[in-house]
Formats: sequence, structure tokens, C-alpha cells
Amino acid sequence: MPKGFHLVVLRTLAALCCLAASPARAQDADAAFFNGRVVRLIVGFGTGGGYDAYARMIAPYIGRELGANVIVENQPGAGGVTALNSFFIAPPDGSRIMLANGWSNGMSQLMGAPGVRFDLDKVSHLGIVSASPSVWIVRKDSPWRSINDARKATGQINWSGMSPDDGLFIGARVTCKALRLNCRIVLGYKSSNEAGLALARGEMDSVFIGDTSANDYTRMGDARPLSTMARTRSRFFPDLPTVFEMEKLSQDEEWLLDFEASFERLGRILILPPDAPPARLAFVRAAIARAMHAPGLIEEGERTQRYINYVDPESTQETVRRTIGGLTEAQKAMVRDLLSSGEQTTTR
Repeated sequence: MPKGFHLVVLRTLAALCCLAASPARAQDADAAFFNGRVVRLIVGFGTGGGYDAYARMIAPYIGRELGANVIVENQPGAGGVTALNSFFIAPPDGSRIMLANGWSNGMSQLMGAPGVRFDLDKVSHLGIVSASPSVWIVRKDSPWRSINDARKATGQINWSGMSPDDGLFIGARVTCKALRLNCRIVLGYKSSNEAGLALARGEMDSVFIGDTSANDYTRMGDARPLSTMARTRSRFFPDLPTVFEMEKLSQDEEWLLDFEASFERLGRILILPPDAPPARLAFVRAAIARAMHAPGLIEEGERTQRYINYVDPESTQETVRRTIGGLTEAQKAMVRDLLSSGEQTTTR
């Protein structure tokens, strides 16, 4: 046996033991970082809306898995763009997590909207909490029972929205273009909840909104669903036809509606800022996955009809890349022209 062989073996074994212990030590360090810490769950919308409700539902479960006190912090403005801009440059240590609107924020990034300083492809993804189709809702006393009824209406169809960057505006604009409707989109509502209340008060005729919120307004008797704006029906309204079932559409009209619906599949995305340390990111991802699969959260989501449809971080990242990066330059130009036009848009 060569001289020094035993010494080499001992050193090798010692190195292997250190390597095996490193992940455990890193995990202990991350657990210690979060132990008792206040973690802010950022929501780019005001209180009372769907994102706020989801955040407040999931926060205790995330906190339990992290060993932290997770509090919801509302930062409304520009359809979530203002909050996401600030979050994008925040320290990626896990002390801030954001529940972002993949739908409208992804669309704003794709369209190069003024003021966008984030990149959803560069954030540290934690997974999609839920994603669901949007629904066109109308006043509870609306005489319209079909899209064709709305098309034949005299005067303009008044839609409520927040800003040119939010999903309510984008959905309304795409719907009006694809279905050849005479529309006026009124911006300036501070939240989707306020936009929905404008419908309930009779100020507006229509709102393009996620099916969870549409279900809330319908259950309260403040609105009525007219059509599901995607290929698949909403679980809340299984008897409500989709726009594709209700209308004979041209190829271009179908493409435009499918394009909008593809962003809805980005859903409610949980993220950390870019360049999160790998060990910290892995720790938070594992905690989020456990939280999203917690029986108590699943049951609460079923009971409140705020369903959890968790998508893992890797699949989320791929969906973001495919959706935001999947358009040709000609398609981008067409959509930008549609969404940037001030025609038939007013502000309160």
C-alpha cells in the first residue's frame, strides 16, 4: 500500500462529510433567518379585491412553513406596476415576497408600457397560486342575455377600469375589438373592487374581471355573468357558455381572444426579487410548496371559493417565457397599437 494512502483516504472522507453536512447547515441558517421574522407579502392592489383576499388567506400558511410572521402589505398603483417596480430592486433575502398579477403585469411588460422597470423572466419564481378565466359581467338589471344582445344595444357599452396597465382595461379593450362592440372604457377606479361596485350602482354596464371576483358579485346579487372569456368554462359558472361557444369568430378574432386568455394562465404568481441566493431560494420554494399543499389551505380555498391550483416554480418560469416571448414582432405591434390607442377611453 503506498505511503500516505491512509492519510489521503481520511482527508477524502473528511471532505465528503463536510459536503454532506453543508446543505443541512445552510438549511439551519435559513431557518434561523426566518425564525420569528416579519415577512411582508406585497400586493399591488388595495384592500377588498381578489388579490388582497388571496394574500390574506395564504399568508398564515406561508408563515407557518417559514417559521415567520407573514403580514400583507397593500401597495396599490398603476395596476400593480408601481409595487412590482419597487419589489424588483428590493433585497432578495426572502424578507419580502410578492403576490403579483401575472396577467396584467406580464401584458404591461410585453407591451413596453411606460414606467415598467421589471422583468418577470428575471424574478425568482416561487410558483403560481391559482389561475382562472375571466368573465364578462353586466349589471344585474341588464337586458342583455347574450353577446349579440350587447352588440345590438343603442349607444356605447360603458366598461369600468383602473388604468391602461390593468387587466380590466386590457380585457375590455380586447373584447370590444374582437367582438366589434361600440365601447367606452372609463378609467380611474382605484381597485377592481371599486370598479365592480360601480357596476352594482348602475354607473357602468360591464366589467371584465376574474371569475373568482365575478362569482362574488354574482352571489351578492350585484351583477350577472354574460360570457366566460376563454376556451374553457369557469368552475363557478359551468352552465355559462364561453365566448367561443357563443360567437362565430374569424381567425383574427379568435387569435386576439386566445392571446388575452394566455396571459390569464399566468395567474397569481408568488415571487422573490431577482438573484435570490440559491440556498435561500430553495428553502423558500420548499416552504411555499408545503404551504400550498396544506390540507387546511385547500379546504379554506374550497369553502371560500378561492381555489388553490398550485403550479411549481419551474413550470411557472416556462409559462412566463412562453407567454411573454411567444409573439412575433408583427403581433406585438398589432396588440400595442390596440392597447395604446386612446380612442373610446375616458377618465373619471
